[in-house]
Amino acid sequence: MLFDMDGTLVDSEKLWDVALYELAVEYGGTLSEAARLAMVGTSMDVSMEILHADLAQPWRDPRASAAWIDDRIVELFRTGLRWRPGASDLLRAVRDAGLPTALVTSSGRRLVEIALDTLGRDSFDVVVCGDEVEATKPHPEPYLTAARLLGVPIDRCVAIEDSPAGVASALAAGAAVLAVPVEVPVEVVDGVHLRESLDGVDLAVLAALLRSVPPAR
Repeated sequence: MLFDMDGTLVDSEKLWDVALYELAVEYGGTLSEAARLAMVGTSMDVSMEILHADLAQPWRDPRASAAWIDDRIVELFRTGLRWRPGASDLLRAVRDAGLPTALVTSSGRRLVEIALDTLGRDSFDVVVCGDEVEATKPHPEPYLTAARLLGVPIDRCVAIEDSPAGVASALAAGAAVLAVPVEVPVEVVDGVHLRESLDGVDLAVLAALLRSVPPAR
């Protein structure tokens, strides 16, 4: 099992909203809704490029902006992190069944370590962070890395995602994909199964998704 974090397991996109809108104000501007939605599921570098372009301030240092966001979101994660509906029950069922499980996120290790206080440090066999891979979502590397570290063929993995970038990453890697969109709609394509929430998703549902994936040749 391969789980995304932000917007999938935890209701953190609203916290990212707070930090990003605050940084835009710090820079004397206002972040547009279109720009914010374009950031969902992307790496920090891409998000800062979008923010700077939206504010017509492309000259700003993306590293300085990322550091500001990182410090602010750490504060917010420590006080306001909440589970998405059905996420805790599904993760517990997966672990109780002894299934190899990975967290695959575009967030950096510093932030993930704080999130694990909520998610549980024993909830995952492998954690793949956005700052620990060469290419982040929508590139397939994060999911391919997780499957390799778990020692499970990627076509025998189910990836659970909420964003178009994450879905594209998991689909390109070759996993079965369960998409639970929150902020941004996900396109219906072959290999992607949509649900409104993780409520009611159980091991039988996950097994059915795997049966729908043609075996690798």
